[in-house]
Amino acid sequence: MSAMARPSLPSSLDSTLPGISREVLSVSMEPKYQCQQCKDILRKPFQAQCGHRFCVFCFKQLTSSGPIPCEACRAEGIFEEAMSMLNIAVAFPDNAARREIDSLPAKCRNDGCSWSGTLKEYEGQHEGRCDFERVKCEACQALILVSEKDRHNERECEARTLNCKYCKVAFNFKEIKAHDEICQKFPMQCKDCGKKKIPREKFQEHIKSCAKSKSACQFSEIGCRAVVDNGKQQEHEQTSVMEHLRLMLAALSSMRRRAEGAGEWQEDSGLGLYRGPEDAPPKVTALENIVCVLNREVERSALTMEALSRQHRLDQEKIENLANKVRQLERTLTMRDLQLADSEQSLRELQFCTFDGVFIWKIADFSRRRQDAVGGRAPAMFSPAFYSSKYGYKMCLRLYLNGDGTGRGTHLSLFFVVMRGKYDALLKWPFSQKVTLMLLDQNNREHIIDAFRPDVSSTSFQRPISEMNIASGCPLFCPLAKLAGKSSYLRDDTIFIKAIVDLTGL
Repeated sequence: MSAMARPSLPSSLDSTLPGISREVLSVSMEPKYQCQQCKDILRKPFQAQCGHRFCVFCFKQLTSSGPIPCEACRAEGIFEEAMSMLNIAVAFPDNAARREIDSLPAKCRNDGCSWSGTLKEYEGQHEGRCDFERVKCEACQALILVSEKDRHNERECEARTLNCKYCKVAFNFKEIKAHDEICQKFPMQCKDCGKKKIPREKFQEHIKSCAKSKSACQFSEIGCRAVVDNGKQQEHEQTSVMEHLRLMLAALSSMRRRAEGAGEWQEDSGLGLYRGPEDAPPKVTALENIVCVLNREVERSALTMEALSRQHRLDQEKIENLANKVRQLERTLTMRDLQLADSEQSLRELQFCTFDGVFIWKIADFSRRRQDAVGGRAPAMFSPAFYSSKYGYKMCLRLYLNGDGTGRGTHLSLFFVVMRGKYDALLKWPFSQKVTLMLLDQNNREHIIDAFRPDVSSTSFQRPISEMNIASGCPLFCPLAKLAGKSSYLRDDTIFIKAIVDLTGL
């Protein structure tokens, strides 16, 4: 090893914290318990060769670059060149001082906390864990209780960052409302048709195509005052053809009168002088002829449209009749599917069902099921139903592979469940038969057995009014340790559980 290598501290003596605040002490602090560097209560005290004590954290920081002179010796006027050097190689943990400090009475300095104990208990059990401790929020710098830190960060912090739930862009909380006013993904509602959740970027497009959004008739320039839904513009034009034609004729007549009233010579650049009114009447006449032709075409179109409309109504009636038949067939198929599912469920139950009060439950794929139970994905599993007789009690088992209640994490918990059966009205209640539960040893040597007689006053054994009663049984049925390693109870990742219902008296 190199001569320059510095010794390292055992992990039990190391620390990442300076001294403990003197406010924690319930009594006045004696000078001998004070760190010469941080001036607080010594935490894992180290004694230098000069006799002064330091927190191990403070001592490590002071000597991180090598030995240095002791400033406490200088301040006290006892500095000696050889002895007053702080050197981690010759310093040692002061266990005597540590035991004295550990036994000092302490109290929590946080307002509202009533904790008290020894300094050792404070350091090991309470420091950094107090619900009344206040810490500074890194975002808004506010002082908040440790117990409320998560809520503050998620709901209250004015400087927290949130993602816009529409466009997913990150924003400061204070800016999010202003962003909503311009967010292109923000959902809007059309006041005309009532449609919701239209992104702002597509809202104008929707307004143009919305069937219930209103706009002026395209003949408004010649006098039509109708304002109609976008989806009914074509219908309006069809039903108002004659009105529109009258408006066009009135507009043309007005043009003709203006043309006839203009009698002044007008100059045409390149052609000389011409008289406007002499040219106007032929143009107006031509337009009137065009309007008449269009009028006849519109009348023919109207007759055709009426015939098509009648045919459309007949087709719609046929479509509606066919749609009703399809809906009826769909309802019939749905009922058949439900009946088939019930039949399949009954068949599965009959496949594993017994009618003599004895039931053996094979549970394969044990390792995966146990991991699902430990992870909380499937903490409990139910067995198929079994019966005391063909017309007797209906029962099942409920198993917690990672334990339940007092057995959580340490035992298999096994419970017996009375279920609602078809013949409950003919049976004796409450259920009072002895129940024996077993985890089978696959070497047939030493089965794990637990048995009980029902508490007839418990609701678990009254006549069921729902699908099944509250389970009752053994939360400490089998220690999980018995299934570890080469266990005779667990072979090929499979266990077997047996239930026996005593039929005496039935």
